[in-house]
Amino acid sequence: MESVFGLVGNGFVIVAADTSAVHSILVHKSNEDKIMVLDSHKLVAASGEPGDRVQFTEYIQKNVSLYQFRNGIPLTTAAAANYTRGELATALRKNPYSVNILLAGYDKETGPSLYYIDYIATLHKVEKGAFGYGSYFSLAMMDRHYHSGMTEQEAIDLIDKCILEIRSRLVVAPPNFVIKIVDKNGAREVAWRESIKDGASFPSA
Repeated sequence: MESVFGLVGNGFVIVAADTSAVHSILVHKSNEDKIMVLDSHKLVAASGEPGDRVQFTEYIQKNVSLYQFRNGIPLTTAAAANYTRGELATALRKNPYSVNILLAGYDKETGPSLYYIDYIATLHKVEKGAFGYGSYFSLAMMDRHYHSGMTEQEAIDLIDKCILEIRSRLVVAPPNFVIKIVDKNGAREVAWRESIKDGASFPSA
C-alpha cells in the first residue's frame, strides 16, 4: 500500500513517501526512507518492489556521482531524469526493474522541476505526481487544492492534507511518512509524520 507523491512550488519541489517496508501481509519495518538524496540539489522518491527500488536508486545515485567526478560538473535535473529513463528502458528489454520514480531537483538556470518516471520508462515533466495506492487520494487532493506558485507552508499543508486523506481512506494505510524538499539551498528533510490519533492535526513543520 505504498504512497509516494510530490509537487512543484514557488522555487522548490516537495516530495513525501510512506516509510513502510512490507512483504505480502507482513510489515518488516516502518521507518524505511524511500526518498534518496541523489546529490546536493536532487531527490529521488521511489516506489515498487523493495529490492528493485533500493538497488536501482543506489545505481542511479552512484552513476550521477561518477559523472560529476569525471566531468567536474553535476548533471542537470533534466539530464538525470533522462539518464534514469534510459537505464529503465535498457533494463526493460533484459531484466526489468519494478520501480516507479519521482525525480525532483533545482537548477540555477531553470529553477525547480519534477519528473515522473514509471517502470516501463515513461518520462514526463509534471507539476504534481504520485505513485502507489495512495496516489488515488493524493492526486485527488492535489487536483482540488494545488495551484502554481505555492509557498513552502502552503505546500506542506497540502502534503499534510494528502497524508490525512490516505490514512482515512486507504484500507491498509501506512502509519508514517517522510517529507523532503529541494530548493536553491539544496535538498533536505523537512519532517516525519508519525502515527497520530484520528482527527488530530499535524504539528507545524
